[in-house]
Amino acid sequence: MNISHVRQFAMALEAVTEEPHHDYSSFRVRGKIFVTVPPDGEHIHVFVPLDKQDQTIALFPSFAEKLYWGKKALGVRLRLAKADPGVVEDLVLTAYATRVAKDAGPKKGRRS
Repeated sequence: MNISHVRQFAMALEAVTEEPHHDYSSFRVRGKIFVTVPPDGEHIHVFVPLDKQDQTIALFPSFAEKLYWGKKALGVRLRLAKADPGVVEDLVLTAYATRVAKDAGPKKGRRS
């Protein structure tokens, strides 16, 4: 598995763009990030729900680990060289669908 395969798969999804995100690249749907690519090109960060994170890490510890922002688990970090392409595609699709569903829900009001 490599970043070219991930890029081709992600960009085939509806309304997806690839844009810079600090030193990383990112895949976004309607401007919202669902995957980031660190500069090394050997990993991707996939933003999936907690249950999918736990399941992925339990089943594929050789290439998946939790992705943290501080103490909060945001997704999974995948080592592409060891990753199963079908698993990566499933996770990218889950992250995409999760992002689309969040944007389709009711808008949260601003706090005063």
